Amino acid sequence: MWERRAERILCGMSGSETHTPKQGPMAGFEETVKDFWRSRPVRPAHGRKFAGVAAGVGYRYGIDPTVVRVALVAATVFGGFGVFFYLLGWLFLPQEGDSVSAFEGLIGRGRTSSSPAFAVLLLILLIPGLSWTFSGGWLTDGTGLIGFALMAVALYLLHRSRGQYNRPVMPSPAYPTAAFSMSTASAPASSATADGSWDPLAADPSAWDLPNASPSGGLPPQTPPPPPAAPMPRRRKSKIGAATFGIAMLVAGVGVVLNLDGQSWFSIQHVVGLTLGVVGLGLVAGAFVRGGRGLIGLAVPLAIVGMALTTVPFENFSVKGGVGDLTATPYQASDVLPEYHRSAGNIDLDLTKLPAGTSVTTKVTNGAGNSTVLVPMGAEVKLTCETEAGDIDCLGQSRSGVGLDSVDFTAPGNGQKIDLKVKNGVGNVEVRRG
Repeated sequence: MWERRAERILCGMSGSETHTPKQGPMAGFEETVKDFWRSRPVRPAHGRKFAGVAAGVGYRYGIDPTVVRVALVAATVFGGFGVFFYLLGWLFLPQEGDSVSAFEGLIGRGRTSSSPAFAVLLLILLIPGLSWTFSGGWLTDGTGLIGFALMAVALYLLHRSRGQYNRPVMPSPAYPTAAFSMSTASAPASSATADGSWDPLAADPSAWDLPNASPSGGLPPQTPPPPPAAPMPRRRKSKIGAATFGIAMLVAGVGVVLNLDGQSWFSIQHVVGLTLGVVGLGLVAGAFVRGGRGLIGLAVPLAIVGMALTTVPFENFSVKGGVGDLTATPYQASDVLPEYHRSAGNIDLDLTKLPAGTSVTTKVTNGAGNSTVLVPMGAEVKLTCETEAGDIDCLGQSRSGVGLDSVDFTAPGNGQKIDLKVKNGVGNVEVRRG
C-alpha cells in the first residue's frame, strides 16, 4: 500500500502524468483544430508519388492515398484549389524524420531536411496557386472559394472522426531524474544485527524511535482527505460567434442590395461566397479565442448552397417564366416576342409562317425542358445555341454532354433574316429548317 502511494507521489512530482486532449465525436471545434495541428500528418519517405502530401493524409487517417489523390486532382480541375491545398500541405506538414515542417524550420522552430531557400520557394509558389484558385473559379462562378471551404470542412470532419488513429509518435518531454526512486527504496539492505539476524532497516536498533501503540494497531494516523476544491469560475463566453454572424449578415445584406441596384458582379453566388468567407474567418479566429463553435453549423449549409448555386444554372429559373409547355406560331413580325421563357417545360417555336423579307430578333430561354425552333428554309439565320446539360442540334451543328460550349454561327440564306438565341439550363436544344 505504501509503495503504491509513494509511486503515485513520485509520479506526481516528476510530472509524468500528462493531459490527453479529448478526441472523437464529442470533442469541440477548438480541441479538434489544436489536436490536428499537434498530430498533423507526416509526409512519408516511401510510398509517395511527389511530395507525399496525399500519402501522409491517407496513412494518417487510415484511408487509401489514391482516394486523396483523386480528390486533389478533381479539386484542381473544378475550381483550381487542389494545387493550392497541396502546396499548403508541402509547406506545413513535416517530412518523415523531421521534427518540424519546412515553414517552421524557416522561422527557426526546429530541425528539418528542407532548406530555407526551398521553404521560401514554396511560399512564393503559393501566390500563383492562390491567384489561379480565385481567378479561375471564385471571380467567375464562386467554385474556387467554396471548393476550398468544402475541402477544409472535409479535413476537419475527417480528423474529428478518425483523429485517434495512426497518431504520430511525439517526443516525450525530458524530466529531471528524481534523486529518490522506489527501485532504491525497495531494494533489500544486506545488513545484519549484532546477533547475526538480518536487519531489514539496516539501522542500529538502539536508535529506533518507534511511536507508541495506538488503537489503530500501530499504523500511523490517517491524514484526513482534503476538502473538495472550490468550483472553477465559469469561463466567460466568447462573443466571436455572435460578432461573426452579425458581420456575415451585414455582408450578405449589402451584397443583395448592390445586386438589386444593378451591380451584376454581386450575384447570388458571389454573395454566398463572401458570406462563407466571413464565417470561415470567424471559425479561424474562434479557434484561438475559445469561441465560435456554433459557426460550423452555418458554414456547412452555406457551402452546400454555394456549391449548388455554382453548378446548377438557376439564372434560367424564374417565376416570370412559368411552368408548363409553350407553343407559339407567329404570323407577323409584330407577333414575335422579344423572349420566350419557361422555368420548366417544353418550348416549341415555329417561325416558318412569317412573311417573306421579314427580319426578326428573339430569344428562347428554358430552365428545364426541351427547346425546339423551326426557321424558314431560305432564311439567313444568326444563331446561338447553349445548354448546360443535354444535346445541341442546331442546323447541323451538334454537341452532347454537360457544360457544353455554345454553338454560335450564321447560316446563309436569302430574303428573311432571323437573329435567334436559344439557351437551356437542363434539356435539349434543336433548331432546324422546316
